[in-house]
Amino acid sequence: MKKQFTISIYTENLIGLLHRVTIIFTRRHINIESITASESEVHGIHRYTIVVTEEEWQVKNVIKQIEKQIDVFKAFYHPNENIVFQEMALYKMPTTVLSESKEVEKIVRQHHARLLAVEPEFTIIEKTGFKEETQALFEELKPHGILEFVRSGRISISKPMKEFQEYFHEVEKASKH
Repeated sequence: MKKQFTISIYTENLIGLLHRVTIIFTRRHINIESITASESEVHGIHRYTIVVTEEEWQVKNVIKQIEKQIDVFKAFYHPNENIVFQEMALYKMPTTVLSESKEVEKIVRQHHARLLAVEPEFTIIEKTGFKEETQALFEELKPHGILEFVRSGRISISKPMKEFQEYFHEVEKASKH
């Protein structure tokens, strides 16, 4: 049965590595729903967070192939119930809409969003939450004239403790002997 999984890949930050990783998904006809790249908690090591909906055996096979890449340190996968995750969305609205009507301000408050920047021509609203929450805010703001909209990929932290840190410390110990 297909299920949504979040894959965390710890790598060196090298040109072309993200391409090599995404090709592994492409060859298996697995759609990447979300991808985020950033520095990790360990200096010099970067993390790719990739969201897919697939059967677990397929995800396990992808993890094995990813870990065969020379510049990949380790990869983990988790179902949604084993992670804490969020996305962020930005909405650009005409400032006149906010100043002329209290309705948009009410919508922003109801969705626990915040005003990030207010300029004479436009206002940026920021919402952090699940995709469904950021989409719901989009749908309510849409009739009021959204000028621009962007949503980040998923960022997540696994609930199991010591995942990458434990692996990293084991590698450090082994390299000292």
